[in-house]
Amino acid sequence: MLLALVIPVYNERNLFMQAIARVDQTPPPPGLSRVLCIVDDGSTDGTAALVQQLSTRPDVRTVIHNANRGKGAALRTGFTLAMEQNADFILVQDADLEYDPADHAAVLAPLIDGKADAVIGSRFLGQTHRVLYYWHSIANRFITTFSNMCTNLNLTDIECGTKAFAKDILAKINIDESDFAVEPELIAKLARLRVRDDSLKDTPSQGWRRLRIYEVPVSYWGRTYDEGKKIRPKDGVKALAAIVKHNLL
Repeated sequence: MLLALVIPVYNERNLFMQAIARVDQTPPPPGLSRVLCIVDDGSTDGTAALVQQLSTRPDVRTVIHNANRGKGAALRTGFTLAMEQNADFILVQDADLEYDPADHAAVLAPLIDGKADAVIGSRFLGQTHRVLYYWHSIANRFITTFSNMCTNLNLTDIECGTKAFAKDILAKINIDESDFAVEPELIAKLARLRVRDDSLKDTPSQGWRRLRIYEVPVSYWGRTYDEGKKIRPKDGVKALAAIVKHNLL
């Protein structure tokens, strides 16, 4: 089976190659081969040249946007690239080293075991994390709670960048958002999606079920704005708008 690691990157010249080295030092779980689907989202600091250098590797596929389009657009391109590889599982790994590739095995385990259709990472379930901005954590919890109220899920961290999907699930999801609002959009669409399950054909659901979504703790080494953190307060407002748009409209 094949794992596609989707890596969106924008202006991370100082950390990008370290992130790739960290991925290379972390082999995929037994039984999986791996391809890196790297999308440079219009970097202006030389990151694109580093991405281009990696394109000669047999386990790497690259796309370079000619302008910055946003994280959602980069994920849209990366997911398309992953599906073109016929990957069985798709996992998102940010290129800024805030998330540790060492957590990949735990994130993928529910998918590999056939227990989950999608897995969402959580920075609030006990793993090691760097202590940073109080108001960021409050905003995150508020956004997550509002999303949960709309989706009837009980997630703890919808904004976590670590997300993994089975290929047949991701193939049913079309991404509309082009910026950080892609995170609540993905959660909304996962919550609304129904898949066929013949074992339920004689039940009131008539053979359809909600997705089996698992949450897995991940470590988090967040950055300050001086260190290159890109998300801004306005993105929180956009996240709330996306929750309304994709759940209630």
